[in-house]
Amino acid sequence: MTSIDITEAKTQITARMPTTVVNALDATARRLKRSRAEIVRQAVERYLEDFEDLSVAVERLRDPSDPVLDWDEVRRELLDTD
Repeated sequence: MTSIDITEAKTQITARMPTTVVNALDATARRLKRSRAEIVRQAVERYLEDFEDLSVAVERLRDPSDPVLDWDEVRRELLDTD
């Protein structure tokens, strides 16, 4: 998993969003007592972490050397052991 260093230098970016999204963002920022930028930054960081995790999972699913497990067989094995 890629780790994001939050102490590194920051670069400003600009993004266009629908007014409804900005309004929801502002309302959330007020409720959380955080800045708009902090909410967006945290959302992007989490998105990138999730994307990395999903990419690894897809790679593993496509790996022909990785055995495919039968769910019913696995469930039986799990339920039969105490």
